[in-house]
Amino acid sequence: MLGHDPADRGTPVADLAPSASAVRPPRRPSWCAPYRSRARRLAGLPLPLAPSGWYDPPPVKSTNHQGEALARGVTWDLSDLYAAPDDPHLTADFAAAEGEAARFEEEYRGRLAGGGLDGATLAAAVATMEQVSERLLRILSFAHLRFAADTATPAHGAFLVSCQERLTQIQRHLLFFDLEWAALPEPQATALLADPAVAPYRHHLARARRYAPYRLSEPEELILEEKQNTGARAFMRLFDESLSAMHFPVQRDGATEELSEEAVLALLHDPDRATRRAAAAGLTTGLQRHGHLLTFITNTLVQDHAVECRLHRFPDVMTPRHLANETTGAAVEALLAACEGGLGMVARYYRLKRRLLGLDELFDYDRYAPLEAAATTFTWDEAREIVLTAYGRFAPQMAEIAERFFTCRWIDAEVRPGKRGGAFSASTVPSVHPYVLLNFQGRPRDVQTLAHELGHGVHQYLARARGLFGADTPLTTAETASVFGEMLSFQALKERVTEPRERLALVCGKIEDSFATVFRQAIMSRFEQALHRARATEGELTRDRIGALWMAANHAMFGDALTLTSDYACWWMYIPHFIHTPFYTYAYSFGELLVLALYERYQQVGDAFAPCYLQMLAAGGSNAPERLLAPLGVEITAPDFWDGGLAVLDRLVTEAEGLAAAVAGR
Repeated sequence: MLGHDPADRGTPVADLAPSASAVRPPRRPSWCAPYRSRARRLAGLPLPLAPSGWYDPPPVKSTNHQGEALARGVTWDLSDLYAAPDDPHLTADFAAAEGEAARFEEEYRGRLAGGGLDGATLAAAVATMEQVSERLLRILSFAHLRFAADTATPAHGAFLVSCQERLTQIQRHLLFFDLEWAALPEPQATALLADPAVAPYRHHLARARRYAPYRLSEPEELILEEKQNTGARAFMRLFDESLSAMHFPVQRDGATEELSEEAVLALLHDPDRATRRAAAAGLTTGLQRHGHLLTFITNTLVQDHAVECRLHRFPDVMTPRHLANETTGAAVEALLAACEGGLGMVARYYRLKRRLLGLDELFDYDRYAPLEAAATTFTWDEAREIVLTAYGRFAPQMAEIAERFFTCRWIDAEVRPGKRGGAFSASTVPSVHPYVLLNFQGRPRDVQTLAHELGHGVHQYLARARGLFGADTPLTTAETASVFGEMLSFQALKERVTEPRERLALVCGKIEDSFATVFRQAIMSRFEQALHRARATEGELTRDRIGALWMAANHAMFGDALTLTSDYACWWMYIPHFIHTPFYTYAYSFGELLVLALYERYQQVGDAFAPCYLQMLAAGGSNAPERLLAPLGVEITAPDFWDGGLAVLDRLVTEAEGLAAAVAGR
């Protein structure tokens, strides 16, 4: 696809991806990730699913209002996409896309390479490609959302695969244009980009030029794409389906329960330490049962990514991700170094938590332990009111858009068997609207997850006017609206909670979430760098070798404040980012620190900030991130930029320490 990386192939959902760390595991990467890669790149399909910063495992159980708190009956209505797989409109869209793609190839093949397109004709060609891409992405969105709502029904998976395979065949007609544009001499490309007729697609086309040195010939690209559904994508699906089918033995009250991944992760939040310890042991046992398979999948896909990068002549295995994120390796290293420089506050916080829990030693299974006053729960209606009020106070337009997600049934929030875990917002296509999925359990964290995903939804909704190719944002700025919305709801929750113990619990929860999004993701990036280096130099890695790399990276995060047990060495196995989206996680650190800086700016500027902020959201991905953010007074290229966000986190830890002292002095 024009403007997306040719090597990042086959990488599916999260808002997500799970694992352990400072606090909650990251959400699973978005189901659309593979189509952000080669298949979607070839057709010009941008990322439809905005990933979130972490996978949010459900808690044990709501303690009151259980039926309402679990959002029973809150399911989405996908009929705005299609009524069913056999909907005549879906059949017609597939047929139309096939015909349009074939005619596109017939009309334009060789004309760009031969210098036969002026600016107006180039714009018309891209508009046609955008139209074909929208038809295909609408179908793919429907198939993916239907599968996400019920992964246990074989027909849903079969329909998704059939759509993927048919889409691949249609995209064969479009590949040539991507390659001809990339191969066009710079003077000709510059002249075309300067033509006013090309303005709506200028940034999209300019991004595509960044991949010019890494393109293969058309036959080579077609061969690689043809193999993906039975190659890397098949291993990714095997990972997803295997993990979804796993059961984890947890011993409690003299009996052993075989729990799902969601359920066992939920128990890591249990107030009872013995239950948490049993859950951690069960998670380890379940992963070790399937350790050979998960290790084999990991080795295979790490090597597949290395081969992709070598074939496309990328200088290193992270370059495709940097290009897609519109950043550089140097900038990412500066970000990761800044995060590593702030790890002292992580250890400082967990020493505080150890004291608050009254423990002599804090283990990995204690990280998610709730504080004594953290049992507050909210019904679905209460969560809705909190988020909409917080949004409305900032900008009425945000609340008005977010309200539509509830009234029009664009949200699937209930917890049920077979539904995929975590949370995400799927942008689908500009002619429809986004859809949000979450698993609401009534905790304060779930209120913030709702705010987070609705932030994505508002961003995606506002950016629709830019069209399919102009709305797509790089991962580094995709989290802007979501984390900002989360901050708004956090402040609203803080105002509601006045009792010191409850307020302390709320602030600690926010700290842990931010640590998971900033430091946790940076640590996972360092682990992934080590994993890919080791696979390249040592060959196929054993589970113990990968576990050693995992433990080394995580020890750096906690210092002496928390003890990682030997069981923790296999917890890398269930993190889908490593499988689906190589080097994805640093974008979460980028996004969180960026938003903390933006929120600081909002507090300085006041009401004048909101109009500029909404304009930035509405611009989607129509310009470079630094240009989109400049009107907000944020300079992301400044050497000390990351220090501002880290300072906000440091102040939160100081606030928690002050609240803890006040509670102790009562």
